[in-house]
Amino acid sequence: MSVKNAANLFFNPGCALSLYRPENAEEIFRYLQSNYPQIQMHNICCRHNPQLPGGSIIINVCAGCDRRFRTLYEGISTISLWEIINGLNNFPFPDYRGMEASVHDPCPVRNAPVVHRAVRGLLQKMNINAIEAEKTGAYSVCCGDSLYPNCGMEKIHDAMKNRAGSMPCEKVVVYCVSCIKAMHIGGKVPCHLTDLLLGKPTDPQECDIQKWHDELDAYIAAH
Repeated sequence: MSVKNAANLFFNPGCALSLYRPENAEEIFRYLQSNYPQIQMHNICCRHNPQLPGGSIIINVCAGCDRRFRTLYEGISTISLWEIINGLNNFPFPDYRGMEASVHDPCPVRNAPVVHRAVRGLLQKMNINAIEAEKTGAYSVCCGDSLYPNCGMEKIHDAMKNRAGSMPCEKVVVYCVSCIKAMHIGGKVPCHLTDLLLGKPTDPQECDIQKWHDELDAYIAAH
């Protein structure tokens, strides 16, 4: 998908990243503006009508946002931030000097190999050696967060520990904020892709799953 000359181009960082690290969203938006001067910030949650003209393109960080905007609203196209950055040649990639990490692909992009390839392309450009889990990409297993609120917390934590335990490396690259919580609960060191791109350590922050979802629900209602 070509976005260079798109008249209606928007960046939606998603509720989770806006709660987790709004400064990451702002830094990324400034970078996108330097490449696409026409781009606008879009902060309406994907669970609400985006209120955009037909033919609009939304660059997404969140896999769930990408799926919802693309499938629920007529005339809206989406592309992941990872595809955009991987396709440009001017991002100031930090050098992680061969750091080894596994990758957890979130559920909403399980059937999006173009996203899987872009993520791994970014890791390669940052000199991160991806040591893949047995079940990844199209065969990825949920981190456990999607069990909330239909299952008890013990079952949710068990699922998170099982998924984290399937990762060969201590460090696990994630590109969903809820997956940060899951990997941390599971005993791994999560590395969110926006943090990696911006040279920052990932902070799991609130890892009480109910409290985290309450924060998300409140943000969604307000946006």
